[in-house]
Amino acid sequence: MAKITGKYEVLYIIDPAQGEEGIAALVEKFKAMVEAEGTLLNIDEWGKRRLAYPINDLPEGYYVLMNYEAKPELPAEMERVMKITEGVMRCLTTVVEE
Repeated sequence: MAKITGKYEVLYIIDPAQGEEGIAALVEKFKAMVEAEGTLLNIDEWGKRRLAYPINDLPEGYYVLMNYEAKPELPAEMERVMKITEGVMRCLTTVVEE
């Protein structure tokens, strides 16, 4: 029998030039996407951190880690939206093994 839902973890980096309101708006946008289709387990905002290597000539980024439970279609849609959203520098979604 196929699994109906799975646990996922997404780490995304936001451009700190977005400002506090811009960062909060992006975090809320992705939080709302998860809550509409699944269950949000945890959001951990790591804050502004130095990047291992510059991305778009920027040395720092605002890190956010989000854990959620959803159907398998949601992670692909989240990745698609994050990649076309202005202000998101990088994102990585992984499946959390139980």
